[in-house]
Parts: sequence; structure tokens; C-alpha cells
Amino acid sequence: MSETPPNTLQYRFDGPEDAPVLILGPSLGTTWHMWDRQISELTQQWRVLRFDLPGHGGAPAEPAPSVGELADRLLATVDALGVQHFGYAGCAIGGAIGADLALRHPHRLASLVLVASSPRFGTADEFRQRGVIVRTNGLDPMARTAPDRWFTYTFAAAQPAIVEWAVQMVRTTDAECYIAACEALAAFDIRGELGSIGVPTLVLAGSEDRDTGPADARTLVAGIPDARLAVVPGASHLAPVEQPAAVTDLLVRHFGSAWQPALDVAGFAPAATSHTLHVPVPPQAPVAAEPAPAAEAAGRPDPYEAGLKIRREVLGDAHVDRVLAAADGLTGDFQELLTRYAWGEVWAREGLDRRTRSCITLTALVAGGHLDELAAHTRAALRNGLTPAEISEVLLQTAVYCGMPAANSAFRVVRAVIQEETTPHP
Repeated sequence: MSETPPNTLQYRFDGPEDAPVLILGPSLGTTWHMWDRQISELTQQWRVLRFDLPGHGGAPAEPAPSVGELADRLLATVDALGVQHFGYAGCAIGGAIGADLALRHPHRLASLVLVASSPRFGTADEFRQRGVIVRTNGLDPMARTAPDRWFTYTFAAAQPAIVEWAVQMVRTTDAECYIAACEALAAFDIRGELGSIGVPTLVLAGSEDRDTGPADARTLVAGIPDARLAVVPGASHLAPVEQPAAVTDLLVRHFGSAWQPALDVAGFAPAATSHTLHVPVPPQAPVAAEPAPAAEAAGRPDPYEAGLKIRREVLGDAHVDRVLAAADGLTGDFQELLTRYAWGEVWAREGLDRRTRSCITLTALVAGGHLDELAAHTRAALRNGLTPAEISEVLLQTAVYCGMPAANSAFRVVRAVIQEETTPHP
């Protein structure tokens, strides 16, 4: 096991010191122990490095705001160990880390396996709401629902000890690090970059995975040149735990046949071939980029794109999509002005953080009696890190300075929104 300096990751090594290095990355809410059942066989050929996400498995609680930051911390960890070239397999967010490495540091990767992964995990709104639920209720709701998301019903019923192990892994995770990982997944989207992944890649999915199953796997395979697909029968999200023999065999076959040697001094690497399972994949339609207004002809950059990004992050994709879809010839120019000025100019300023801006916005909306907007910005305040108790304090303050009737009406709106946003879904 490691001692963990800042900006690196907690890790452990298994296997012979002179063997090639193979790194295994965990899923959100798990620890390196999710790969325990692969270690005995993998260490016959490789020196296996497993790591924990920040705040998971007793690792230091240093939240990482993005998948790229997690990948950078992993590279800092292996750099300190003198490891320059390695194979990599990761599950879910661990797979996202591997994809990021393949895009930004392909010369470091010998070969790649993406388990239960996707080029975009669900929607940003889903992960940000998960963060709101954890901030409000702690990790118990995530822990209680983990077995249903991670395992098939048959496996969970037959393996109660493993189910309890899974629940405890989630419960002992640091809440702020879990929320930061949700934010990282909310922002992760490499659908337009898959064609740039050039390392030998196996995409592995559990046939019963309802989160990132065969459909997500086929999207990855359709986009990554020469990628291979393997669907594991009778497995859900944590296929390495539920079907260890099948997953281990696929890893051994892929890394054993598709290991890409490091570049020689001339900068060339031998071509790699793969003999893993190849399932034909139908062509996928390209992802259409959202059109943006034309940039201003001169002067500083047009703030529209930055404003649209912030507007989506704060208010949520569903809300912004609904508002923009409803815009017509009468309101379209106003929506463009709102995005460019309010979000691209004011919300983009660095003088106040988003929590503070949410407090100010809630107060102003109560003072003006704008209850329709109050509902949307209450959701935004929760996403920006305010707790229900803190929002209540803001409304108490408005009662003094904006009037009791205004605050009374605001509490009715805010209460309904908080109840909807913070109630865990089964």
C-alpha cells in the first residue's frame, strides 16, 4: 500500500517487480477491492497497480473536479514510481480515466479496456441531482441502491455478504469526494473525440447492466477505431465482481495479444493485433453539435458559448433545452441576450463564487416576486452547493428585508422544489 502525497492517488502493487505494469481503475463508490478476484491470475504475467479514487477506501479526501484531474493524479502517481508505459483497464469512471489517458497521453498506454463505460454517462442533470441528494441526505441513499445498480437480482440474492460489502464501501466514502466525482461525470463527454483513440481497445459490458450496458458499449466501439466488443452474460455493472472468471479471461486475452510496445527511438511502434471477441456494430449517427450564434466581427471573444455552458451547468440541461426549444421569432433574441449577457458576462465573472451568486439571486427573485424563476434558481442553488438549511437561512433574511408575505410565498415554492430534488429515487 502507498502513502499518498497531495495530488496523487492511494495505490497498491501486486505481482512480480520485473513484470509489465497493468493498472486497474475502480468504479464510483467502490475501492480497489472490486478487482480482488482478478489479481491471482493477472499477477502471473503483470505487475498490477490498483488505485482508489479520492475519499474512497480511506484515501485522503482531496476532491477532484474533473476526469482529467483524476487522470493527471494517476499519472503523477505512476511517474513517482518510475512507470512510463502500462496497460490500463477501468470500470465506469475508471474507464473514463482510461479514455482520457488514451486521448491526452496515448504514448503512455500499451492497451486499454473500458468496462461498463460510456462516452457520456447519462445526463449532466442526473449526476448533479445525485450530488444534491448526497449533500442533503448523506451517502446512505446511494449505499442502499448500489446493489440494485451493480448486480443482477440472482447474484445479489445468492451473495448477501458481497452485497453488504458493496453497501459498506459506499457508506464509508467521503461525501464531498463522491459529489466531486458526480460533477466530473456530469461534465464528461468525449462523443466527438472517440475517433482519436488509437491504442488497442476492448470494450466490455455486462449484458444486464442498466446504467452503462451494451448500448453504451456499442457506441464506444462504433467510434473507437478497431475497438473490440465483449458482452458478458449474467453480469450487471460490476462485471469483474459478478463474473470474475469471464472478465479475467477477457483481460488476459486482450492484454496478452494487444499489448502495444513503447515507441522506439525512431518514434514507431509495431502494429498490434487483437484476437478478442469482435461483435459487429451498426453504424452510429454522428452527434450533432448545437449551433451557436455567429461570433462578433471584432473585439473580445463572443461570450455566448461560455454563457451557454454556464447556464447549462447551473440550471441543468433539461431546463435550458426546454427554454431554448420554446424560443420563437418573438423571444429568440431575448434568449440569446440572456445567455450572452447574464450568463456569459455576469455569471462568468470570477469575483464571486456560484454559491454566493445563488444566494444573491434567490434574494433578488424573492424581492421582485418572481416565483416562477425562483423555482429554477432553487434547483440551481442546490446544484451550486447550497444545502436546504442554507437556503432556508437566505429566505429568513429576505423575510426581514423583503417582507413576510414575500418570504412566505417563497418558502412554499422552495419547499416543493427541495422535496422533489432531494428525495432519493428507488
